[in-house]
Amino acid sequence: MKLPVFVVMAVLLAVPAHAAYAPGGTAYTKRLQTSLLAEPAPLASVVAKLQYALKLKVVEVRGAWVRVSAGGNTGWVFAGNLAEQKPAENSDALEHMGVTASETSASAAARPLAPAAVDYADRRGLGQARHDVEWLEHTCDAIPAADVDAYKQTQKKGEFQ
Repeated sequence: MKLPVFVVMAVLLAVPAHAAYAPGGTAYTKRLQTSLLAEPAPLASVVAKLQYALKLKVVEVRGAWVRVSAGGNTGWVFAGNLAEQKPAENSDALEHMGVTASETSASAAARPLAPAAVDYADRRGLGQARHDVEWLEHTCDAIPAADVDAYKQTQKKGEFQ
C-alpha cells in the first residue's frame, strides 16, 4: 500500500531532528557561551563555559546529548546548542549576540524596533504595534527566569527534552 505524501511528511516531521554527531567527529558551539555539563542533564553542574564557534571533539552521543572534549575539558552539551559546521565568526554575524541568553529575556527579541521602523508603522497605520511591543516587554520582564526554566522542564522543551 502506497502512503500519501502528506502522511510520510507528517511522520518525518514528528521525529526530533538532531544533527548526526558521531564519536570521533567534530561539532561547534553556536551560542555566545555554551555550558559544558558534568552529566547529560540540564541541571547538572557546569564543568566549563565554552566560547562561540569553538571546535569540539565528539566523544559520545546519548540521545539529544553529546559528550565532547575541548581544551582539556570533557563534558556534555545539549545537541541543540551545537552545529555541524563552524558558525561565521565575523563581527556582522555576532552583532546580534551582544549578550548571553541568560542575560536577556524574550522581550529582547522585540527591541530591534529602530525609530525608522516605528515611523514606518505609524505611516502604515500600525501604530498600535508599538504599544503591543511595549506590553510584551513589560509582561516578559515580569516573568522570572526560574519560571521559564520550570516551564521548559515540565513541558519537556529545549534541553529538558
